[in-house]
Amino acid sequence: MSDGLKQFMNEQLPNVEQHMYQLVEEINAPASLKEAMLYSLKAGGKRVRPLFVLAVMDHLQAITPAGYTVGAAVEMIHTYSLIHDDLPSMDNDDFRRGKPTNHKVFGDAHATLAGDALNTLPFGILARMENVPAKAKLQLIELLSVTSGAEGMVGGQVLDIEGEKRQLTLPELIQVHENKTGAILRFSIEAGAILADATEAQRNLFIEYAYHIGLAFQIKDDILDIEGTTEELGKTAGKDVASDKSTYPSLLTLEGAKEKLQQHAEKAHACLAQIPSASQYLADLTDYIVYRNK
Repeated sequence: MSDGLKQFMNEQLPNVEQHMYQLVEEINAPASLKEAMLYSLKAGGKRVRPLFVLAVMDHLQAITPAGYTVGAAVEMIHTYSLIHDDLPSMDNDDFRRGKPTNHKVFGDAHATLAGDALNTLPFGILARMENVPAKAKLQLIELLSVTSGAEGMVGGQVLDIEGEKRQLTLPELIQVHENKTGAILRFSIEAGAILADATEAQRNLFIEYAYHIGLAFQIKDDILDIEGTTEELGKTAGKDVASDKSTYPSLLTLEGAKEKLQQHAEKAHACLAQIPSASQYLADLTDYIVYRNK
């Protein structure tokens, strides 16, 4: 990770996290529910999705407080998906981000409901944003609904579950991850463009960029599942191999997956090159996704 990106993260992420925790603490809900929600939100993580919101806005020289609100909202959606993914009925994981998973601490029922709450709260947060044009708020709400729901992340999760019963083809695997992983990254990137009032041409380039960085993110995850350790990843390593799951390395070999990762990284950078900026943070974040070790 570049020193510049580290500085950007240290300057920007505390604003997102402070706002996110406050948004949960202020809701009128049972204390036990808020405790479970905050447990997973405060468990850490890379905060990649809010970073993309802010890095895109910075790329267009337009970071505003709304970026922190949208960053908080998308991190809640991501966290809810992790809580549900870890449940016994899904991936049945005991650890997430190096800590016991939500259901191990609060029980299956409270974990499920904490995920439900983190899934629904963001839409109200977006609707109540101040100093954001109504048209932009509607675009953000619709985009989050599509990318996080049946047409995006949830649909991708269903395809992933159904794919565990057989060997997927490469186009089928791409479809799974374009939705399961890539859709919410697309929201983060396109949301930053919406908030920064990007032109239609710029927004289309960011959508293309999101496609490539979303697949790069998942390919890197598949590689790390083989090369990383449980301690490094903060979750169970080697689980994809143990479950005989279709992954990029299983279809393309490990070296083939690494080649495909580089191809998507190059195409992502090519999209950014067509959107001139005085800022380097988004390009640095792209490299971080490709070269991270966890």
